[in-house]
Amino acid sequence: MPDIRLFGIRHHGPGSARSLRAALDAFAPDCLLIEGPPEAEALIPLVAHEAMAPPVALLVYRPEQPRDCAFFPFAAFSPEWVAMRHGLAAGVTVRFIDLPQAIQLAEVPPPAEAAPEGPLDAVPEAMAEEATAGAPHEALPEARHAAIRRDPLGELAEVAGYPDGERWWDALIESRAGEDGDVFAAIHEAMAALREGAGPDPDEPEREEAREAHMRGAIRKAAKEGFERLAVVCGAWHVPALARHDARGQSSVDAATLKNLPKTKVACAWAPWSYERLATASGYRAGVLSPEWYDTLWHHEDKVAARWLARAAALLRAADLDASPASVIEAARLAEALAAFRGRARPSLEDLDEAAQATLCFADAAPMALIRRKLVIGERLGATPPDSPSTPVEADFAAQCKRLRLKPGADAGEMTLDLRKENDLARSHLLNRLALIGIPWGTRREARGRGTFKEAWFLSWQPDWVVELVAASALGGTVAEAAAGRVRERARAATRVAELSGLIGTLLDADLADATADVIRALDARAAVSADVFDLMDALPPLAELARYGSVRSTETAPVLAVVRGLVPRVAAGLTANCQSLDDDAAAAARTRIVAVSGAVALLEEPELKQAWQEALRGLADQEHVHGRVVGRAVRLLFDDGAIAAEEAGDRLRRALSRAAGALAAAAWIEGFLEEGGPALIHGQGLLGIVDDWLGGLDDALFTELLPLVRRTFASMEKAERRAIGEALARPGGAGLAADEPGRTFDAERAAKVLPILRLLLSPDAGDAA
Repeated sequence: MPDIRLFGIRHHGPGSARSLRAALDAFAPDCLLIEGPPEAEALIPLVAHEAMAPPVALLVYRPEQPRDCAFFPFAAFSPEWVAMRHGLAAGVTVRFIDLPQAIQLAEVPPPAEAAPEGPLDAVPEAMAEEATAGAPHEALPEARHAAIRRDPLGELAEVAGYPDGERWWDALIESRAGEDGDVFAAIHEAMAALREGAGPDPDEPEREEAREAHMRGAIRKAAKEGFERLAVVCGAWHVPALARHDARGQSSVDAATLKNLPKTKVACAWAPWSYERLATASGYRAGVLSPEWYDTLWHHEDKVAARWLARAAALLRAADLDASPASVIEAARLAEALAAFRGRARPSLEDLDEAAQATLCFADAAPMALIRRKLVIGERLGATPPDSPSTPVEADFAAQCKRLRLKPGADAGEMTLDLRKENDLARSHLLNRLALIGIPWGTRREARGRGTFKEAWFLSWQPDWVVELVAASALGGTVAEAAAGRVRERARAATRVAELSGLIGTLLDADLADATADVIRALDARAAVSADVFDLMDALPPLAELARYGSVRSTETAPVLAVVRGLVPRVAAGLTANCQSLDDDAAAAARTRIVAVSGAVALLEEPELKQAWQEALRGLADQEHVHGRVVGRAVRLLFDDGAIAAEEAGDRLRRALSRAAGALAAAAWIEGFLEEGGPALIHGQGLLGIVDDWLGGLDDALFTELLPLVRRTFASMEKAERRAIGEALARPGGAGLAADEPGRTFDAERAAKVLPILRLLLSPDAGDAA
């Protein structure tokens, strides 16, 4: 009978890795069985390649539907990585024995980064809080079983007096000194005791049973092949279950569990990864709180505290912050004292964090945030051999860059695209799609010269974006599919109609027609049930611009126009009701929205929409209990659009500025009416005289009170407009002159000189001439 030993590990733990390395050296197995996707066994030899630099990840995906995939990340301190390197160096057989992803992906598509599901193949963040809150474990045995299964470390931590399982495991396993191989026996014993009180996985009981059944079968298969010393490396939670591999009747039970499971075709690839994505904060279920700290523990165990604090001081000095050697020495002493006070043999990350906060950062949170980002989570980026299989999106990106003659590693620089050229248009599409998946390789700049067919970009490539390309494979098999998938995610998460409208223009620029149609449908459905008129108003301007001008890429925008035609009447119907009882800030925001929607409606040049909107503005203009700034702007918009004559505008102005209205209300009304309104005063046929009479009639106290507001209103006008108003007021009776009254002059000869320029600008061929 072969000697079979089970090593229960934490999936990303330097203490586990160190103990495992010592145990493997002592045991010298001739076959290594590792929890991992069997389909990726052919890629294991690349672990020893000189160009392979962790953190990296195995990607297993369905070629016909790449978004159905799973990532299996590894760091230098991951026990599985250490086991693979040990096996390759020793020349022994190395196999992955987890349930094949061909089965797991065929059943239910797992989320990206679906590799190891927790410190012990559990999910600490998914603790059964609802089931156990406010009740003792004895009162809820089923809830307790679920809690144990989901968070075994939490149960042990509670008994040991630790706040959570992560800190307990870190203190006893990962941060301890030495390479104690006997720790695996203790882990086996602890997990066996916990599993006696735990039921099946409440989330995926059948999947977990199948996984353990397959791993037991892989152990039995290797034993029959004649290996003498078998080492099994798996998540600690599985150890008691795998120890039953040779129990009577277990083989038949496992065969029945695995019988008739569906399968699908899968492919595998190595991909660069990052410590940021390895961290728990990224959402990775098996992530660790502090990847860079674990890296330091793995590579510098003997002097980890001094090295970590020295690196922290170097970071602060690089940021022009004071961090002297004396402060580092003081911090090291404080960390040692804190560790001793807490009964630890050496400082933990918690001790070092508090020591650095007190001595290097002087209790300032800002420099401490830099230390935590660089030395706790870290910014390390992995690399894979250039000839290794690439992920689907990586391959598509490389092919497109080659076809479009773009080099990701090139120096930063400007690039101007002519969208009338096929190659430049394709470049624009690629850059816009990359931006949607979180890779802003190109930043849009204002193009020089005339013509809407030009786009200016500033290109600057960051090496860590390769990780974003890899992660995008969870959204699709190409850059376009991944970008569309990311937008659909954003659309599902959007809570406002305006968020969806903002996505549509980006999608048109990226030429993602299917995703655009999906977002338009989502926008239409959301708008149909939305009671937030201001949200609908925010959505209208970008949609109207798209509907009016379309896209220089000749993208179909008829569906956008259909949405706009539905939104305008809804906004018009709810405008007056939503403008009631607004304070000054809310009134200013409402005024801005009303102006934007007026511009959008004017842009569309559709009589029915224009009529509906003007009726809404007229209804708003008749309100007595709406903020004066909003009412004044509504009157001004009607006047500018020719919906009301100068005489009616003047009458409304006089009523609003009468003493009966109150000085503050009158000032708000005139502010709304005159903001950016120089032309209305200059050419308003007597409006300037009305304003002048109102100001002249104020007593000294009210004039002094309202002067700042009136000055702010006139300051919004152009300098030339203010000069023209001043000149008009300086002339005898100038404030009251109408455009056709004596005193006004019109120089026909000077006006004629402008006509050739206007013909050139307004000619239908003006765009082509540009």
